[in-house]
Formats: sequence, structure tokens, C-alpha cells
Amino acid sequence: MKVSLANAMGTCFGVQDAIDLAMSSEFASDLTIVGELVHNPQVNEALKRNGVCLVAGIEDIKKIKTKKVMITAHGAAEKTKRLLDDAGFIVYDASCPLVMKVHQTIKSLVKKGYFPVVVGQKNHVEVKGIVGDLDDHLVINSEDDFRMIKDTGSRRLGIVAQTTQQADKVEALVEKIRALDYVDDVAFVNTVCQPTRDRQLAVHELANQVDLMIVIGGFNSSNTKKLARVCAEKGVEAHHIKSFHQLNQEWFIGKQHVGITAGTSTPEDVINRVHSEILNIAEKVEGMEKATLHS
Repeated sequence: MKVSLANAMGTCFGVQDAIDLAMSSEFASDLTIVGELVHNPQVNEALKRNGVCLVAGIEDIKKIKTKKVMITAHGAAEKTKRLLDDAGFIVYDASCPLVMKVHQTIKSLVKKGYFPVVVGQKNHVEVKGIVGDLDDHLVINSEDDFRMIKDTGSRRLGIVAQTTQQADKVEALVEKIRALDYVDDVAFVNTVCQPTRDRQLAVHELANQVDLMIVIGGFNSSNTKKLARVCAEKGVEAHHIKSFHQLNQEWFIGKQHVGITAGTSTPEDVINRVHSEILNIAEKVEGMEKATLHS
């Protein structure tokens, strides 16, 4: 049984910079993160062990007991940062620069007279941050949402994307929006980030070679879910796991080539542990299959 790693996978620079900042010794136990720093359970547990406090979001501001607070890698609206600042906290910003570029892009489109539209998940923390400072906006995730475009009464749309969306899906949706008879002008900036694109391309290429894919990442990680979806769309069996504990030996029986990929918030040590366990499982399965063949 062959086991291959995707050419691009695991933590991106934005996630790693956020983790390094939050784990810095300067904070000791005097830090609260407003939300999940990144969508990965192992990272969040490591932060807690390091003395960092976590609250669900800005709505839990009254639960914050530390002087220092941190904005997550997913970014936040300026009004959220001002709220924390006005409450007397020292605010540290771990926002990914590529997420903040989306904030700047959509505000620029609004200044040019376009109605702001985000292709993404309405309730995702990144999207909430992107639209948080806008007077009006629309978030769409599929063609089912097109009816809401007409309801805005605007025929000029400025469109950006959540950084962790599937790039090809975003582009296809925008082309269909351009064709709507109630839309005259579309200014589109594809803000799906390069690390997300790289991982999607790598899993697409690897999926052409394997008959089983293991996708590693938090179950609430948007970009990890998209990697699993790429495999599903190509008809390749894929299992999304958050750690080696979820691996099932039965998945590997009869498989010839197993691929491994991981989302942009999945640490290297988590990937390495899964890889090691899969190699052990592969050895066991091959031994079982040889024994059956000669029995």
C-alpha cells in the first residue's frame, strides 16, 4: 500500500504567525482570545495549557478577566476592535493579512458605488468580520441565494470571497451572477487566498492518483471541509478526521494508494502523527491480506 502526502498542506503563514504570537512568553497567563484563534482543537488545547483564556466571541466581553485580549486569525470588524479598546483592554491583532486584504477590498468597492457581496458562509467568523463595518451587504453561498440579489434593488455588485472558499466554485457563481438579467455591472475580486488555492490544487492532483484520501483538520475548519469536498466531487473516498484517534483500519482494507492532506490550521505535529499511524495501519493491513492470500 502506497501512502502519499499532498504537495501543499497544513498551517499557512497567517495561522502560524497567529499561533506564535499567542504562545509568546510575554503574555504568560494574561491573555484572552476572543473566539478560536484558529479552527483547530489541538491548537486551542495547547493555548489553554499555556494559560491563555478563550471566550466564544465579543458577546462574552463581560467574561474577560485579563487586561490583554487578542483578535483571532480570522479577523474582526473595526467596530469590534474599538469596542474592546473602549472597554479598556490592550488589543493584540492576530488577523491574517490576507483576510484583512478582503476587508480593504470590499470597502474600496463600496466607495466606488458597488453593492457589497461576499461569497462565503454567512455565520463564519471571517465573514462576520468582513461585513461587520458595512451599512448594507449580502452574503451568498449558492445559486439558491440569487433571489436575494434582486431584493437588494442594486444592479451594480462588488463581489469578494471568503478566503477559504473553493476557488472554482466562487468563479462559477460569479459568472452566473454576471448573466442575471437584473444585474448590469459586476466588479469581482477573487480573494480566495493563495495558501487555500495551493492546498486545493494539491489535493485535486493527489486525488487523481489515490483510492482513499485522509483529510486532517478541525471539524469546524472551512478550508478543511473544502478539501474533503474536492475529493467527493472527484469520486474519491475521503475521511475528514481531526486526529489519529479517528482513523479506522477498515477504511484501508483493499486500498492500493492512500493520500493525506490537511487544512491551513492543522499543525505539522498532528499531520506527522496521523501519517505515522497510517503507515502502521498499512503494514497491518498488508500483513492481513498476505495471510488471507496464502491461507
